[in-house]
Amino acid sequence: MVSRNFKNVLVVSLGFLSLFTAYGGLQSLQSSLNAEEGMGVTSLSVIYASIIISSMFLPPIMIKNLGCKWTIVATMACYVSYSFGNLYPGWYTLIPTSVILGLGGSPLWSAKCTYLTISGNKQAAVEGKKGSDVINQYFGIFFFIFQSSAVWGNLMSSLIFGQDTNIADISEEQLRGCGAADCGLTIPSNSTTSRPEQKLVWTLVGCYIGVGVLAMLIVAVFLDNIDQERASRFRGSGEPFCHTFLATFRLLKDWRMLILIPLTMYSGFEQSFLAGEYTKNYVTCALGIHYVGFVMMCFGASNSLCSFLFGRLARYTGRAALFLLAAVANFSCIIGLLYWRPHPDQLVVFFVYPALWGMADAIWQTQTNALYGILFPAEKEAAFANYRMWESLGFVIAFAYSTFLCLEYKLYILLAMLLLTAVTYPVVEYHEHKNPTKAEDDQHDKEAVAMATAFPTGKVSCQTRL
Repeated sequence: MVSRNFKNVLVVSLGFLSLFTAYGGLQSLQSSLNAEEGMGVTSLSVIYASIIISSMFLPPIMIKNLGCKWTIVATMACYVSYSFGNLYPGWYTLIPTSVILGLGGSPLWSAKCTYLTISGNKQAAVEGKKGSDVINQYFGIFFFIFQSSAVWGNLMSSLIFGQDTNIADISEEQLRGCGAADCGLTIPSNSTTSRPEQKLVWTLVGCYIGVGVLAMLIVAVFLDNIDQERASRFRGSGEPFCHTFLATFRLLKDWRMLILIPLTMYSGFEQSFLAGEYTKNYVTCALGIHYVGFVMMCFGASNSLCSFLFGRLARYTGRAALFLLAAVANFSCIIGLLYWRPHPDQLVVFFVYPALWGMADAIWQTQTNALYGILFPAEKEAAFANYRMWESLGFVIAFAYSTFLCLEYKLYILLAMLLLTAVTYPVVEYHEHKNPTKAEDDQHDKEAVAMATAFPTGKVSCQTRL
């Protein structure tokens, strides 16, 4: 018999699968599809810069007032707007819709993470299990379904763009500029890197808009509003706006959150490298834009399967062993990409790197999300807002230097961030091993009662709450 909590996890997962089938496909194509004046990469930078801003104040406010369900629905609409912006891509359409998407990004992911954490703790209480084990399992299921969006979104782009009649061979001279052999700031001009026919772009973006709207309907109709009562109590509690507004920053007083910043930022660096650099300087340059979808499908399939596998393995191996595996995989790939000279005759190699990268990303995503939920059970909304803020900062920095740093230097920066993560993360893991955090899902309610008792009129200064 499937529990309601498990059913809700499936609904959230399917909603995100549908939504990110569209956004993931568009993100993978931006550096190649809208390459003129770096417009595509700039739009991605704006998205993640806006996510940083929204992470500072929007998630706790929206989630506590609307509840997780309706926060997810509302912010999904922000993602759909970006698809509309890509119908007629230009500075006046992509940048505003990028800002809208970014403002909705942090509340969307924070609400999802909060919802899965609440569901995991509820189910653990019913079954008499450890909350961390069920949370890990739920995040593994979510990412197993969610990460497959890269398969479907990129399959759509490859099948549609594969109909382009302007595909041509790439000369040996042009191939010498691919990979880290050259600076990698520009791709040799040839017909395989030119923008596909406009009617094909419209067809693809139209499909992406459709699956984005479907995502909103799935969540709105089938997801249970499990924190509706909590949201109602919050709206009637009179808790000061400034207290909620500053919740994200207040959590930075916890040293564990500070130590986790390199790990979280690295997640943004490694994802942005695959989406922005690998697809442009290796795949599009040596094979053509019509191959980007197929290569990213490999990444998505590997990511999806490994997310499910590692979500279940974590209870036996622990997080540290999985993080070590991810670090070794990424380290090996970075070293390999520094020396590999891509050529169409090495077609299999183009798929090996994203497969290994997908395995590593599955660990970074599932285990880092679960770690935040376990370490900060009483401040879930603020904790996941911090997660999105620091991860997005990694995206912004990586996309910002994408247009003026040579590919070789980008790989060295990625390697440096990985090594910094390998030094800082074990500190948090060791402390948690010695001093396990208690799962207190109702801590917010206890704080609300205590606050209402101490301040019956609901008036309290921001300074004292900081």
